[in-house]
Amino acid sequence: MNTGQAEDRSGEGSDGSASRSTLTVEDNRTGERFELPIENDAIRSSQLRHETGGLAFYDPGLSSTAVCRSAITYIDGEAGILQHRGYRIEALCEHSTFLELAYLLIKGELPTVAQYASWLHEIGTRNFVHENVKGFIAGFRYDARPIAMVAASVGALSSFYTDADQVYDEDARERQVVRLLAKMPTLAAFSYRHLLGQPYVHPEDHLSYTGNLLSMMFRMSELRYIPDPVVERALDVLLMLHADHEQNASTTAVRAVGSTHVNPYAAVAAGVAALSGPMRGGAAQDVLSMLRGIGSPSQVPEFLARVKSEHERLLGFGHWVYKTYDPRARVLRRQLEQLYEDRRPNPLFGIADALEQRVLEDEYFTSRRLYPNLDLYSGLTYEALGIGPPMFPVMFALARSAGWIAQWVEMVTDPEQTTFRPRQLYTGTPSREYVAADERG
Repeated sequence: MNTGQAEDRSGEGSDGSASRSTLTVEDNRTGERFELPIENDAIRSSQLRHETGGLAFYDPGLSSTAVCRSAITYIDGEAGILQHRGYRIEALCEHSTFLELAYLLIKGELPTVAQYASWLHEIGTRNFVHENVKGFIAGFRYDARPIAMVAASVGALSSFYTDADQVYDEDARERQVVRLLAKMPTLAAFSYRHLLGQPYVHPEDHLSYTGNLLSMMFRMSELRYIPDPVVERALDVLLMLHADHEQNASTTAVRAVGSTHVNPYAAVAAGVAALSGPMRGGAAQDVLSMLRGIGSPSQVPEFLARVKSEHERLLGFGHWVYKTYDPRARVLRRQLEQLYEDRRPNPLFGIADALEQRVLEDEYFTSRRLYPNLDLYSGLTYEALGIGPPMFPVMFALARSAGWIAQWVEMVTDPEQTTFRPRQLYTGTPSREYVAADERG
């Protein structure tokens, strides 16, 4: 099939009339022309299929296909801008907390003082899990991956709440939202303690969201756990930086599963599972391995030479969306430097710093739009907080749960959304007659 020509006719109609927002497509096989309306810089593929008698877009990975309208997160990859509900991520990380950001993502506005106090109370009174959940986690092998435990236990939560499937009841939906946010840190911490063979630690009323997470992960014999405020704040910022990021793979998984009208626990479990792969939740760990392999700042030039000769991979640079410096990486680097003011810096940070400087000064990399991304510093930050690589994907999932919940709520209340059912291009064997077993050659 010849490629049809597409022409943007938003400036002038075919009859020379005033501007109209349409796209005219010509099928060179038949000479037919089709005029399709443009809305929000997009055309509806369903209308293309209808007008042309079955033509479809072929878009592996959906990288050029909008699957929803969303008012939650906006990214300008060329300018390095990340906004949540119109607020820059830099401002949110400077002035807000993770739970305040979660409220913004889910509710659409930053909370008032009274709203935030009520939000904290609602979450703080729901952070315990049923005793059977503890037994469920205890049933995993001693060396089970924490991300697998969290994925399974999040999905299992729906069995404890009879109203979990009432996804179109606003009050029931609100209860699930609060439960999910409240219990994710508990499940994350329990998976960590199980991996270490340590007894589970329950939440404490006097601690913050991140303070409780630190307590449940690291508390030993203390009568009263008091988290380091610098560590507590760094963890809060790290969670905010991971909270939502448009229609990434894990969010798309949440929307795809959620589109069948399942309860939010099942949808979020799909998102957790999507983060268990090396392309997502394992990226920070891969960066640490790369830094350790480089060895020292003096070895950075030699390493980059091997990258240019395609004998090494440069990790922590470049991004599917950002074509300049990832704004989250700037925020996290500053947070990491503050952590190092009170403790001995990780020698790997010196390697990462030298790597960043060399790459930003080298036209070979900048011409390829290879700028630092969040993963360059996230693994270092986790380690500075005392959190090891097995927990990296879990912390990512805990943070991203705020965005997943917001995306799920937006989806189930959007009248345009239907069950996900992508088309395919069949390339298999054409129709043929069945052959009996004794006649097959």
